[in-house]
Amino acid sequence: MAKSKWLIAVFLLLAVILAGWGITARVQKKHALGQLANDATIPVVSFVTAKKEPQSEEVILPGSVAPAFNATIYARTNGYLKKWYVDIGDHVSKGQVLAEIDSPEIDQQLLQAKADLMAAEANNKIAQTLAHRTRALLPSSAVSQQSSDQAASDANARASTVASNQANVQRLEQLVSFEEIRAPYDGIVTTRNTDIGHLINSGSNNGPELFQIADISWLRIYVQVPQSYAASITPKVVAELHFPEYPGRAFVAHLVNTAHALQPENRTLLVQLRIDNQKGELFPGGYTEVHFKIPPVNPGISIPASALLFRAEGLQVATLTPDRHVKLHDITQGRDFGTDVEILKGLEPNEPVILNPPAALVDGQKVRVSSQNSHKRS
Repeated sequence: MAKSKWLIAVFLLLAVILAGWGITARVQKKHALGQLANDATIPVVSFVTAKKEPQSEEVILPGSVAPAFNATIYARTNGYLKKWYVDIGDHVSKGQVLAEIDSPEIDQQLLQAKADLMAAEANNKIAQTLAHRTRALLPSSAVSQQSSDQAASDANARASTVASNQANVQRLEQLVSFEEIRAPYDGIVTTRNTDIGHLINSGSNNGPELFQIADISWLRIYVQVPQSYAASITPKVVAELHFPEYPGRAFVAHLVNTAHALQPENRTLLVQLRIDNQKGELFPGGYTEVHFKIPPVNPGISIPASALLFRAEGLQVATLTPDRHVKLHDITQGRDFGTDVEILKGLEPNEPVILNPPAALVDGQKVRVSSQNSHKRS
């Protein structure tokens, strides 16, 4: 009997132990589930460190390369091309003959004009002699006053005819001189659009260009600078040029001037740079990358654009406190660089800024930091 009571007591004790263990396990599981549910409500965030903008920033813009001077050569007289002396790629000097035009009509007109001038000078000589003689005979009444006046008038008319013929000869001589096409300055021939025997018409509206001469001893670089950087383009700005044909090399260019006005169609400032090209390494008409090193007007803080919070209160940024709570900042935005933005007020350097903050994030809210903080910047 005593043994049976003892066995019953042991079974009861085991039942109590098992029941207690089960209750404890269920309580722990419920607590764990509650903790997991609470943790699930805490947002997981990643962050970056707000950086102070450098003392100078590099702005890269496309540029167009043009020669120092470029002249399109047209004929100034009509005729046929007799001969050309230079071709594309040839270096020429100022005044050098590029080609000759055969203009027989102009040559004949000049010969006729010279003959007319000789006849006018002979007639003028006779008229002047007659006028002088009649004036000498007038005191002795050998001739009448009317005859003297008539002789003087005829002499003046003959002198005017001489002057007119002289001007015509000079005009035709000038036209004949245009039969030789000369270089306007030292340079290189970049285009030849004519050949021997071609019919030549004078003027830019009556025929194609004959030659193009470019001075490439130095080059002009034209750049369109966006409005946000326009005020920073001063004579102290350093510009480096990078050409695709010279990878790894940088060429220093100097500011010549700016348009001092924005172009309304694209809100950009036209900037002209100058670069030496005495060695002839660079070619006009090409493309270059222009690297400007510009000091910021109002240095601010740089953060990713994905960190901005757009709310009714205004633009805000969320940062992390050391105990992993959220702190909201009212900010003043500066320039927008696309992926990054400039913050002028409301944020200090090196603050941990939350990326892609949830729209429901509030000040003081506890958050968890992602273990895979892949966006973190040192």
